[in-house]
Amino acid sequence: MNQRLIHDNEKGYYTLCLVISIFTYFALILSVIGIFYILIGVAVSVFLHGLSIGHIRSNGIKLTEKQFPLIYNRAKTIAEKMNVQEIPTIYVIQSDGVLNAFATRFFGRNFIVLYSDIVELTEEGYSDELDFVIAHELAHIQRKHLTKNLLILPARWIPFLGNAYSRACEFTCDRMATSFTSNPDAAINALTILAVGKKLFVQVDTEEYIESARRETGLFIWLSQILSTHPPLPKRITEVQQIKNYPEMYGLVQSA
Repeated sequence: MNQRLIHDNEKGYYTLCLVISIFTYFALILSVIGIFYILIGVAVSVFLHGLSIGHIRSNGIKLTEKQFPLIYNRAKTIAEKMNVQEIPTIYVIQSDGVLNAFATRFFGRNFIVLYSDIVELTEEGYSDELDFVIAHELAHIQRKHLTKNLLILPARWIPFLGNAYSRACEFTCDRMATSFTSNPDAAINALTILAVGKKLFVQVDTEEYIESARRETGLFIWLSQILSTHPPLPKRITEVQQIKNYPEMYGLVQSA
């Protein structure tokens, strides 16, 4: 694993979250009623998550060698390149125009869910952009973000801290996906598509988009960013541009 691809803040925030969570669990265990709080919290979380997974498995289309084989094989190839030991179960679900994807885990099984409008990128000649999206979700699995989130659950409820850790993880996954797909331009396109959609993104002036976002300041903009689980898209695009322009900073080019 190329350690330069891991965002510095991810390590720091995870360590802080882990320490806080350990102390919280320890304090709860010391009190009898605290143990019940832990058990109830875990039970409710597992139940609600199970319902969500059940809905996806009941209604989504599972990618296999017979079902969307081209996309399945591309995902399998990316997973092997990223040294993901076992390819997760991948579902496509109808999204009502929403462009998104996410990785999740339930009872030891990893899942990736692709919204249908994201998958349709392949129909419009943007397979490399879909590769980036899949690689990003696979990076969450490779970095064990899903498991770590359970370990640090108490700390994630602390205002600002949990979201800060989540944003750092997103930067890491963008870096990893860009590296393993070896196509920064497709990564930038994919992130721009998340901003304005599959048809309008080709008209976007990327530099103007980034500069315009930099000029936007104010209390509520700041609050919206630090309370978000994902970094603003212009910042994510800027990060990918850095990888494209200075790959040696991320250990992607051997020094002369």
